[in-house]
Amino acid sequence: MGPSGPRLAHGHRPLVLPPHFWSPQLNADPADQIRLLDVQALDVRLSQLAHRRNSLPEHAEIESLTKDLAQLRDLLVASQTEESDTAREQTKAEQDVDQVRQRAVRDQQRLDSGAAASPKDLENLQREIVSLAKRQGDLEDVVLEVMERRESAQERVTELTGRVSSVQAKLDDATARRDAAQEEIDTEVASVTKEREVVSGSVPADLLKLYEKLRVQQGGVGAARLYQRRCEGCRLELNITEVNEVKAASPDTVLRCENCRRILIRTSESGL
Repeated sequence: MGPSGPRLAHGHRPLVLPPHFWSPQLNADPADQIRLLDVQALDVRLSQLAHRRNSLPEHAEIESLTKDLAQLRDLLVASQTEESDTAREQTKAEQDVDQVRQRAVRDQQRLDSGAAASPKDLENLQREIVSLAKRQGDLEDVVLEVMERRESAQERVTELTGRVSSVQAKLDDATARRDAAQEEIDTEVASVTKEREVVSGSVPADLLKLYEKLRVQQGGVGAARLYQRRCEGCRLELNITEVNEVKAASPDTVLRCENCRRILIRTSESGL
């Protein structure tokens, strides 16, 4: 057999045919070969479903919301910690004010009762009362400043709590939508898988084995229809020599595309 002639379309380079255009020693009833196209169609559908499941828009939405939620929770914990710290600080400052106030009351009572032993003691007591009054004023200012910081922290906690709840609700909704979509896809996958088991079970074992091997090697497509003298696997058109070789082959012969090596299935639309 001589070399292949030029391609019929699109300026494809010519191919040189090997001694045999078909798979050596592999034959199958034409109906079984055509049934292999049904298996291929089901496998394509399963691949599409898997891609659809992995490409659900909810995946990206959930990822983004989960990231936002984690950041908000970190901010909330920080604000809660700040509020707790300022609450303790406020309690301590109020205790300091109360201690100074009680000391001032006791001093004033001593002064009013005339219990001081000497004029100098009275003078010292009066100076201490004045000093305690100033100290109390300073401490009360501290209490006010801490109360303002605590109030600000409480407002931040309230705000962040609301934002966390809002994002959590959005995340729950997106998760529910994703789960529903996945359940729908999984149901269809189960149906298609069952149908594939039935169809592939009627294909001869040796033919199916070759198909499975080629499907792995050829990106999920192991068998292709010959349509109008064109392999639907690689989309290349057979030249005249290849067409004649296919015409001469027995209907039971399992053919392989000379370009992509996929199983080439002849039908009434092959253009032969």
